Amino acid sequence: MEQHSETGANTRSDRAHVEVYIEAHDLRRALEDDARIGLTSVPKDLPPKYFYDERGCRLFEQITTLTEYYPTRAEREILTVRAHEIAETVAPDTIVELGAGTSEKTRLLLDAATQCGALERFVPFDVSESTLRDSADAIAAGYPTLEVHAVVGDFDHHLDRIPSGGTRLIVFLGGTIGNFAPVERARFLAALSNQMVTGDALLLGIDLVKSTGRLLPAYDDRDGVTAEFNRNVLHVLNRELGADFAPDRFDHVVHWDPHEEWIEMRLRATAYEVVKIPDLDLIVEFTAGEEMRTEISAKFRQTGVERELTTAGLTPRRWWTDTTGEFALTLAMR
Repeated sequence: MEQHSETGANTRSDRAHVEVYIEAHDLRRALEDDARIGLTSVPKDLPPKYFYDERGCRLFEQITTLTEYYPTRAEREILTVRAHEIAETVAPDTIVELGAGTSEKTRLLLDAATQCGALERFVPFDVSESTLRDSADAIAAGYPTLEVHAVVGDFDHHLDRIPSGGTRLIVFLGGTIGNFAPVERARFLAALSNQMVTGDALLLGIDLVKSTGRLLPAYDDRDGVTAEFNRNVLHVLNRELGADFAPDRFDHVVHWDPHEEWIEMRLRATAYEVVKIPDLDLIVEFTAGEEMRTEISAKFRQTGVERELTTAGLTPRRWWTDTTGEFALTLAMR
């Protein structure tokens, strides 16, 4: 990651304006804190954001193409059919994308809003500076009349750094909201709502409750790509913290919690393991069969989603699903 002399540095990428509020040392400190807390908790638990190094991103892109993994296709179907309706309903002059990544699906909204004649600015927001710079430049090149103003930050500290003004459509796609536990989700939605003004809208991608016969294979594909993606967090800890995990000694486990209505991905030690993590001055023991949770992915029902949005101070306005009813986009207004 490129270093800057001060947090919040404003820089010009090849074509896009980039504001950086989180630096390499911030990410390193967060990893150390999360690993220390998660690996000493009972049960052990790691945040899913550490899947996504360069290798993890490649694996996830592969996952999105798998037959078993429906969310990406279903969300794209909705956007393809409804993008113009969304753009006409909100008439945004600014689109903000949270967790932007490559902003690949968001181009459908950019196209529709541009054709409606109101769009002036795109604000991708993500924690990965390198990914954001590449994608922001690509968007700027593809939409030469559009101001691209990228923000490198995280959801906990930097939502207030998102540029204000005009009418904003804030987009949070991919069902990523499901990675938040309920208390964290409520806090996030409230913080986001507090940064919105009358006329702003939130477009939220939501994976819906469905049969375990459909859900479980989406997180445990026959080719083992998701299993390798899950174990990638151990490779990250080895590389970044000097840990000596043996990833092939941990099985990929997927569990459906019917009470919480969420998928859990876990890593299960196949035998007794002692892991040294020199950078944390920490030794971690795993008993044979012990499981460490690496992700939750909550699934939702319309009534629950609308209740959470209302509690956060937002008014649900529209609800669209794909043809199979497996995934939804909801539009809420401030």
